[in-house]
This record gives sequence, structure tokens and C-alpha cells, in this order.
Amino acid sequence: MEGMKSQIKSMLQGIERYNPENIKTLEHYVDLQAREKGYDLEANLALLKLYQFNPTHNNLAVVVQILLKSLTNLPHTDFVLCKCLLSQELLEDPQIKNILYLADLLEMCQFKVFWQQVHSQGELIKSVQGFEDSVRRFVCHVICITYQTIEEGVLGELLGLVQETSVAYWLEQYGWKAGGDGVVTVSSQEEIIKTRNITEKIDIESVASIMASCY
Repeated sequence: MEGMKSQIKSMLQGIERYNPENIKTLEHYVDLQAREKGYDLEANLALLKLYQFNPTHNNLAVVVQILLKSLTNLPHTDFVLCKCLLSQELLEDPQIKNILYLADLLEMCQFKVFWQQVHSQGELIKSVQGFEDSVRRFVCHVICITYQTIEEGVLGELLGLVQETSVAYWLEQYGWKAGGDGVVTVSSQEEIIKTRNITEKIDIESVASIMASCY
């Protein structure tokens, strides 16, 4: 993966970036990213741009992989960048529409509905290894900035976990603590409140006019 990444980087230099003969190599690279959990946004955008210039070379399966990979990098805006390079014909494809819907659900933090959709159409995400866990990391990011405490059952639903025992793995990953009452402590008040030293700097010139007006 790393060896090919440097090869692709040199391939995308200058005018060679727009050479349609690179399409097959870039498509193979996208598939490699999907199988080996790698990610290269610049290369993926370059391929979508080549599809724009050469619409007869459009490969729907590859576009699906690129969009799904961009979702694994939330909360970054990679998905929006990729979506902007899609033709109207691609945007109207049923598979692409499904991915756009999934992206909207994630953006609106409708995680329960998102997992329902994912579990009902497992074939769609099958081509991207580690897709679900990558999204779960994004969900954990949202939980970290939203909750101080959360019920363990609700946490499992937000993470789309079928087995309750799977919650323990994510608690360990993020250092969250589960209480005996079924409530998970995401962050303590002490961690949120930080002391801050405030220093005010007032020079004599700014005060002089105020003092003069007092006379």
C-alpha cells in the first residue's frame, strides 16, 4: 500500500494528472485502499476528475468505494469534495442515492436510523473493509463532545452494536467508565472545566483620554 502510494503521488504531478491512461491504475489503487483500510483522498479526487473529463470510463463500483471511503474519514469534509465531482447521471444512480442518504443521516447525527439502513443493505458497504468501525469512531467523536454521561443501552444503539458485550471494546478504546447502574461516564466535570489565566493589558495612552475626560 505504502509503496503504491508514493508511485501514485509521482504519477499525479503536473499535466500527467489528467492522463486518462492512469484511470486503470487509480481504480486498482482505490480497490487496494478498500481492502487494506488505507486512504488517499488526493488520488481518489484525481480519479473522479478523470471520470468528469472522460465520462465513458465511469466505473460505478469504484465511485461507490470512493464515496464510502470518504465517509470513513468523518468529520472531515472529504465526502462533500467527492460528491461535487460526480456527474448528474451518477447522482441519480440508486446506489449513489443510498450513499447520499447515509451521509445525510450521519451529518444529522441520526445514528440509529443510519445503522438500520446499513444493516438492511449490507451488500452496499461490503466492498470497504472496516467501514462500520470507522463510522463508529466518528460516532464516538460526536458522543465525546455531546455527552458527559450516557446509558449503556443507548450507547450500544448509537454505535450500531448488535451484541451488548461489544460496547466494552469501545469503552476501553476511549477510556469511558461504565457504572453499576448502567450509565457510562464519558467525561467528568473536572475534565471539562479548566482553569484559565486572564491577563489584561492596558497601556497608558488608552487610559489617558478617559482620565482627561473626568476633569
